[in-house]
Amino acid sequence: MADTVLYEVTDGLATITINRPDAMNAMNTEAKVALRDAARAASADPSVRAVLLTATGRAFCVGQDLKEHVALLAADRAAGTGSTMSTVREHYNPIVKALTEMPKPVVAGVNGVAAGAGFGFALAADYRVVADTAAFNTSFAGVALTADSGVSWTLPRLIGHSRAADLLLFPRSISAQEAYELGIVNKLVPADALAAEAAAVARALADGPTLAYAALKESLAYGAGHSLAEALEKEDELQTRAGASEDHGIAVAAFLAKEKPKYVGR
Repeated sequence: MADTVLYEVTDGLATITINRPDAMNAMNTEAKVALRDAARAASADPSVRAVLLTATGRAFCVGQDLKEHVALLAADRAAGTGSTMSTVREHYNPIVKALTEMPKPVVAGVNGVAAGAGFGFALAADYRVVADTAAFNTSFAGVALTADSGVSWTLPRLIGHSRAADLLLFPRSISAQEAYELGIVNKLVPADALAAEAAAVARALADGPTLAYAALKESLAYGAGHSLAEALEKEDELQTRAGASEDHGIAVAAFLAKEKPKYVGR
């Protein structure tokens, strides 16, 4: 992995750290490729039971590196091509798909501002632990662009169409507290406690019934685009699978024995 993104797996927990602090973790091409590859690696690795996505420095991710973007646009104009915007298809879409579709929980530890694609990465996580000094901004319309990185799908599902439209049409910085009140933030913590709290949440999930978590992710995604009747059928399918798992047997036996279950992910 490139050092613009750090990747480490410890006892079933994969930690992906965006590491361009001097650029507020803006996404240049190298960082986008590294983040895409790290997310895909975590998804494909059967030893990984949960993922923590976080960042170094004072920002989580401010989205596209505009300095590189401007240079690439100039090159496009000189060559008469439009390849710069293929980054959505080649990088941002695969990153978000890897985070949302992997059969394991993803925690975002948001240490600072998350804007544009960075906001999208945070929204793609299943659970957001956020420093009280952090902030969020859709940013896209501010540079005459539309939403990407899944924001048009994730944001309205969290806060409703009207509020999402407001934040997209009139980009502004919203504080961590406002984001918590809107329902974007799951857990709001003091900035100096962010690293420990995010790691603790991710560790608890890594130690939990990961097959059940995978089924929960699948059912939530399915329910967002299907009728109640279809969702009930999907629940039946997933619950039948979960009920036959070794983890369920372990959980029931531990409950009866008044012991803490030790899940195996099978």
